[in-house]
Amino acid sequence: MAEKNWETLKVQYCHHVDKEVGLEAEMVFPADILPDQPPRILAHRCSHGLACNLDGRPSCIWAGTNPAYDPFISKE
Repeated sequence: MAEKNWETLKVQYCHHVDKEVGLEAEMVFPADILPDQPPRILAHRCSHGLACNLDGRPSCIWAGTNPAYDPFISKE
């Protein structure tokens, strides 16, 4: 049977909440009978997304309030 869980992709400082946040992805791992299948990503979230949503200001794509802004994209 497939297994679903949240995995932390990276931890970064967020200026919106002034602390370190974990950027997480909900991943589905295939059953043992399909060993060659890679895991699938179903959703993304921020560990402090609830605090951003209660703030009343649109924050970013990770909190789900502003899909046009991702502050954690590398600017290289």
